[in-house]
Amino acid sequence: MVQTDKSAGPFGYNGKILHVNLSEMSWQIEEPDEIWYRTYVGGSGIAAYYLLKELQPGIDPLSEDNVMVFACSAVTGAPVSGFNRFTIAAKSPLSGGYGETEAGGYWGPELKFAGFDAVVVKGKAEKPVYLWIHQGEVEIRNAESLWGLDNWQTKERIQSELEDKRVRTLSIGPAGENLVYFASVQHEMAHFHGRTGMGAVMGSKNLKALTVRGKEKPNWADKEKLKEIGRWHNKRIKEHPANVNLTKLGTTFQVSILNHNGILPTHNFRDGVFSGADKINDEIYHETIFHSKGTCYACAVKCKREVEQKEGKYLLDLRHGGPEYETLGTLGSMCEIDDLAAIGKGNQICGLAGIDTIGAGCVIAFAMECYEHGILTKEDTGGRSISFGDADAMIWLLEMIVKREGIGNILADGVKRAAEKIGKGADAYAFHIKGSELPAHDGRGKTAMALGYALSSTGADHVECPHDTAFMGNIDPLNPVGLLKPVDPLANDTDKVRYFSVGQRVWGINNCYGICNFCSVPIHAMEFERLVETIRAITGWNTSMFEIMKASERSLNMSRIFNTREGFGPGDDRVIRRWHEGFKEGAHKDKPIDEKAFREMIDLYYEVSGWDESGKPTRGKLIDLNLDWLIE
Repeated sequence: MVQTDKSAGPFGYNGKILHVNLSEMSWQIEEPDEIWYRTYVGGSGIAAYYLLKELQPGIDPLSEDNVMVFACSAVTGAPVSGFNRFTIAAKSPLSGGYGETEAGGYWGPELKFAGFDAVVVKGKAEKPVYLWIHQGEVEIRNAESLWGLDNWQTKERIQSELEDKRVRTLSIGPAGENLVYFASVQHEMAHFHGRTGMGAVMGSKNLKALTVRGKEKPNWADKEKLKEIGRWHNKRIKEHPANVNLTKLGTTFQVSILNHNGILPTHNFRDGVFSGADKINDEIYHETIFHSKGTCYACAVKCKREVEQKEGKYLLDLRHGGPEYETLGTLGSMCEIDDLAAIGKGNQICGLAGIDTIGAGCVIAFAMECYEHGILTKEDTGGRSISFGDADAMIWLLEMIVKREGIGNILADGVKRAAEKIGKGADAYAFHIKGSELPAHDGRGKTAMALGYALSSTGADHVECPHDTAFMGNIDPLNPVGLLKPVDPLANDTDKVRYFSVGQRVWGINNCYGICNFCSVPIHAMEFERLVETIRAITGWNTSMFEIMKASERSLNMSRIFNTREGFGPGDDRVIRRWHEGFKEGAHKDKPIDEKAFREMIDLYYEVSGWDESGKPTRGKLIDLNLDWLIE
C-alpha cells in the first residue's frame, strides 16, 4: 500500500473540471472532491456522469442543448506506456443515444498539464470559435478565419497565431462543419475520435478546435515506484508477442489473419473472404507505402503507421497519416477495393476533412450494394458508376460526402437515415447497430464480440468488448478475474455469457481510466497485479481490482441508463441480418449466428448484470454501484 501525505493535494489528477458555456461566452471551474474522482475516475465514467446530470432527454443532438464532454482520467499523463487516452462524449447524431469515442496521442496529457481533468461544453457560439487552454487560463477565441480549413491547415494556423509549435490542437474539418453525421475529431493527423459523430456535434456548436498547452505535470503519489513500473512495462512491451507484432506491423496484420479465418468483412458484410486481400495486407503495405512509425505520449509500442507515395495516381503525404486495419477493412475489403494507395488516399481525405473511416467505408459499401441491385442508379449519382471494386468511385463518394453534394448529401447522414431517404428496399443493405455503422470484424466468427456489438450503448464498437479468438487456447491472462476455461469462438451458451460479462467489464477499464487497449490487460504487456500497483503509485489510493472493475461497471450502467431514458430497449440490442445468414465460402461457411440462441444469451446477460426484462438496471444494481441518484 502506498503511504501518502493527503495534505500534499491530489495525486494524478488536478481536481479541476472546466465548464464552458458557448452561448454566454463564459466559463467556470468546478472542484470535485476525492470521493467523486474515485467513484467516476475519468473517461467514460466522468463523461456519462455529466451527460446524465446536464443533458435533458429528447433533445436534438445537433442543437445547442447538447452537451459535450472531453474527459481525461485520474491517471492520464502518467509516464507509463498507454496511459494517454481520453474520451469525447455527447448525445450522438447517428443513434440519438449515448455517444462516446476514445483516442490516444498527446492532447489528453497536455490538458492535464494545463491544469484540468475534463472540459464540459454547453450551448452554441454565435460565430466560429476555438478554446485556448493554457496553464490554468482559458480564452474563447475567434475562429472565423479557421472555418473551412482542413485539420492540417487548422493545426498550422493556430500554431502560427499563438506563436508556439508545441501547442496541441483537437479540431474538426469541413465534414464536422457541414454536420456529416459520422464526422470525427482529431489531433496531429494521427489520433482520431472517429465514432458516434462527435465532429458533427462540435460543428453544430461552432466549435472549431480546443488547443491546449501545459507545463505542470500532476503530482504522483510514489514517483520511484512509478519509474520502476514504467521501466518494467517498456521492457515487457519489447518482449511480449502481441506488442512486438504491433510495433512491427501496427494493426495491418489483421487483414491476412481475418481473411484466412474467413471473417474479413467483404462486399458489405456479405462475404468473409476477399480475393484481393494479398494486395492490401501487412506485407505489401510495408513493401510499398509504409514510411515510418508513429506513437502516442510516453508509449513504447509505436503502433502508428506513417505512409508516403510521391508518384502514381494517388499521392500520399507523410504528414497526413496512414491507414490502420479498420480503414483497410472498410475502405478496402468492404468495398472490394484492392488498391492500397487508393485506400491510403481515402484515409488521408478522411483525416483532413474529419470523417470516420469506419462510417465512411460502410456507407460507401452500402451505396455500392444499392447500385448493384438497381436501388441507386446513374440518375441518382449524377451519371457516375459506383460499383464494388472501383477505387475512383470510393474517392469520389468521400469527397461528395464531405461537401454534402449530390448523393453525398444523403450518405452523409449515415446508413440508417440514408436508407430511409432512398427507400425502394435500401434498408435491406443498410447495416448498423443503434444507428452506428459496424467496424471491420464479423460476429459470425466470434459471438462474444457480437454480444459486445449488440449490447454496447454506442452501437457497434470493436474496442469495448473481448474478441473470442484471442482466448481460444491460452486463457491464463484472464485467470485473475475468474475466467478459467478456453473460449469457443462460435459458442452460444452460458459459458459464453459469463466470459463476455466479465470480459466486457475488463475492457471497460481502459475507457474509464484512459488506458490504451494495446498496452493494457489482458492481451498486451500490462498485467492485472501490475495495473493495480500502477494506479496506486499514481493516485495514492489503496485500490484493488474489485474497485477498478466496479468503476468500469458503473460507467457501463450509466450509459445504459442514458439510452433507456432516450427510449432504447431490448429491440435495439441486436446484430445485423447478415450475421444470422451463413457465409457461402471460407472457414466459416454455413455457420451463422443462431438468432434464437443469441437472443437467449442477451436475456441471460440482463439477468447476470442486474437488469430487468426491459434491459434497464434495477434499483438494487444502482444502489450496488453507488448510483442512487439515478433511481427514478
